[in-house]
Amino acid sequence: MRTRSLLALAGTVAALSLTAVTPASAAGAVLTTANGDVAVGDVLNASLATGTAATLYSSATGTSGVSCAASAFSATVTDNPTAPGTATESLTSHTFGSCTANVIGVLGVTSITVNNLSYTTSVGSNGTVTVTPPSGSTIQTTVVLRTLLGSINCVYQAPSLTGTASNADNSITFTGQQFTKTSGSSLCFANGYFTAKYAPVTDAGAAVTVN
Repeated sequence: MRTRSLLALAGTVAALSLTAVTPASAAGAVLTTANGDVAVGDVLNASLATGTAATLYSSATGTSGVSCAASAFSATVTDNPTAPGTATESLTSHTFGSCTANVIGVLGVTSITVNNLSYTTSVGSNGTVTVTPPSGSTIQTTVVLRTLLGSINCVYQAPSLTGTASNADNSITFTGQQFTKTSGSSLCFANGYFTAKYAPVTDAGAAVTVN
């Protein structure tokens, strides 16, 4: 009887030990796909979620400003530790196209250019996405507008951007991220609030999941 009890106890301890070890060894990296962990050096890509637009509005709750039907980004993975943790990427390209404006006095949008690239992007296991510029720099976007008086440049800056990653649709969403005008005519609104949803984020065509 005592021998059976000791064997049962030993079996229970072994099972508990295995349970404690297994999650850590099988956790995987912060960024994964159906093909496995995302490798350092891989390039992640995403365009706007279907049916959405990237907007830079003059107020957090308004609808006056600039709207783009096309936008995309590319980022190279620089670190992808075991989850839970924070992965980092280098945002090397962020483009906008098919843009329109509904600002009084503005006839159209010539271009929107993201300056001062590359930016560091961190993605936490909790889904928080943070975009920061190089030391001593700033996140900057130049909007070129067509007006009755000719072309004008509106330059907007932000110290950083914060978004949210979701595994429901492998997306990254930015909502009402504030930029401040640093140069431009009076036709350039004083503040720009950036909203966009990018989905799916992919690595070589496979959707990326955050762990």
